[in-house]
Amino acid sequence: MSETVASLRRKIAGAGDLESVVRTMKAMAASSIGQYENAVHALDDYYRTVQLGLAASFRQAAPAAAATRASQQDRGAIGAVVFGSDQGLVGQFNDAMAEFVVQTLENLPGKKTVWAVGERIQSRFSDTGLLAREHFALPNSISAITPLVGQILIEMEAQREKGAITQVYLFHNCPKTGAIYTPVSQRLLPLDSVWRRDLAAIRWPTNNLPEVMNGGEQTLLALVREYLFVSLFRACAESLASENASRLAAMQRAEKNIDELLEDLNRTFHRLRQSGIDEELFDVVSGFEALSGHEPEPKG
Repeated sequence: MSETVASLRRKIAGAGDLESVVRTMKAMAASSIGQYENAVHALDDYYRTVQLGLAASFRQAAPAAAATRASQQDRGAIGAVVFGSDQGLVGQFNDAMAEFVVQTLENLPGKKTVWAVGERIQSRFSDTGLLAREHFALPNSISAITPLVGQILIEMEAQREKGAITQVYLFHNCPKTGAIYTPVSQRLLPLDSVWRRDLAAIRWPTNNLPEVMNGGEQTLLALVREYLFVSLFRACAESLASENASRLAAMQRAEKNIDELLEDLNRTFHRLRQSGIDEELFDVVSGFEALSGHEPEPKG
């Protein structure tokens, strides 16, 4: 069916409205990226402080510290915390993460349980054979990350106390330069001897070596909790930054496609309008020639 000027006008107006929506989403994604990246950078100093505190505690305490007595097992059921997205328009963000999780876990022995953070990522595990527990809702702001991390830590501890899991792995997308991100993983628990040895090897930044006073075991437990909290908070913030980077890239592609569509529609509109004007002029000339008693010259 041939296009009409009216239908082309409607399509051009619709494409223009869609482009406005895309530009708004681009601006929101760009703003969110900066917000979450700033949160990650703000954690760097605190994360370093927690590491130094753990290093001081491990240097002073016996290797079999109470905080890690129950964490010596490196075999058994695995719990995987996977950060994805709740919303769409993120390209291959969730698909790439789900594939990475499956490939990583299939090489590990034992039963696997997945805690998905984000509704979209949870749906990707339905046909993988992995046991997916009830998912967590993804936060939509920096202030909402802390309650989420608290929920995850409570669920992890409850499952460990019941013996349902002995290991915990953390999966999330990590932002790179520009709109690029990559899936990464980290074994969060157990806090094994290699982890303790690496921390104990951290060089103290001054010549005044620290000393953990009374309640060294309680201090170590508190530092371990902070380590787990910061690790999860950081993973969530990095995942959200990566999600918005992926959305920004998707919106840039959409904007380019809309621009090309608008250019094509406008070209067709002007061609059709000019054709209509030409036909109207020919009709006027034909009518004039008929009234004057002359035959009009053939069109074209």
